[in-house]
This record gives sequence, C-alpha cells and structure tokens, in this order.
Amino acid sequence: MVVQEEIEQKSFNIMISTTKLSARTVLRAVKAAFRLYQSKASQGKQSVRTLLRQNRGVSSVEISKTGIHGLERYAKKYGIDYAIRKDTSEVPPRYLVFFKAPDAEAFHSAFKEYSVSLLNKDKRPSVLAKLHELVQAAAELPGKVRHKEQERGL
Repeated sequence: MVVQEEIEQKSFNIMISTTKLSARTVLRAVKAAFRLYQSKASQGKQSVRTLLRQNRGVSSVEISKTGIHGLERYAKKYGIDYAIRKDTSEVPPRYLVFFKAPDAEAFHSAFKEYSVSLLNKDKRPSVLAKLHELVQAAAELPGKVRHKEQERGL
C-alpha cells in the first residue's frame, strides 16, 4: 500500500511540474511575440499617431474625398507610409494625407502617376455610352423577313 501511494505522489508531482513548465513556455512565447510586434515598424496606411511616433518628420497634402481610394492604391505601389485625416472644421470637410518626410519624392511621383491616371480616365470613352449606341443601331437594322410559300410540284 505504501508503494502505491509513493507512485501516485511521484506521478502527481511530475504532472504539476510539466504543467508549470508548459505554462512558462507559453508565457515566454507570448512575450517574445509581443516584443517582435512592438519593434516592427508599421508600413502603409496607419494612424497619424503611429506615423508621428516614428520620429522622421511628417509632411501633408490636401486631397478631395473622391480621390482617396485611388491615391491609396498608388501609395501602396510605391511603399509609402501615410495617414489620412478628415478635417471637419470646414464645410465641406477637407482630407489631409500625412506622409513621412523621407517619402516625399516617392509620394510626389505616386501623386503624379495618380493624377495622370485620372486625366486618362476622363479621356477614355464611356463603355455604357458606346453600348447604348450599338443597341440603338441594332434596333434600327431591319429584321429577317421570312416568306413561307407552299410550292406544289408535279
């Protein structure tokens, strides 16, 4: 009976020590992941606060609301860190795009490419207008006329 109790006590101690070990391991892994997350610099779209925390200087440009999504596409293409802020003190509200000062050249080239794409978009013919023209032209075409006549042959 004494031997059985000793075995139970040892197995219980082993179970507790492995549980403590695995809990410590999980805690260390979570701390390491958190440190890695904190040290990694944000890229792309972010808040103005995180952009200012990077201590590299910030520049800004005003943009209309309609062009925000298109500009975001080009900013991502050029790898620019930026933040968009809505200024509601004026009516209509204006939108400011903040970006890091070292990214100024990249931002200006992205903005230039974006504005060229907007100009080209205006020059392109409307697909819907072309489709309506073709539908009207198809409606004006005379339809096939079939004449059914019975011929009696000998």
